[in-house]
Amino acid sequence: MNHHGRKEDEVRRMLESPPPPVPGDLAARAVARGTRLLHRDRALRRALWALLAVAALAFAVWASVVEPWHAPPETTPPLEGW
Repeated sequence: MNHHGRKEDEVRRMLESPPPPVPGDLAARAVARGTRLLHRDRALRRALWALLAVAALAFAVWASVVEPWHAPPETTPPLEGW
């Protein structure tokens, strides 16, 4: 018997056997896990938004103090007498 025939026989045996037992609390555990995942994702999203807001506020404070839009002061004296 070739490899394909063995696989086919194995699949037939699996389909003819009774399905494995399913735990009775499977649905409740799935709901609990889904709820935990949703809460974790929501908390992560809120933390990232808070971090973004803090970064924007820090940038605004820095920009108001440093005023990078103004030209830098003249640092070298003008050349005279050449």
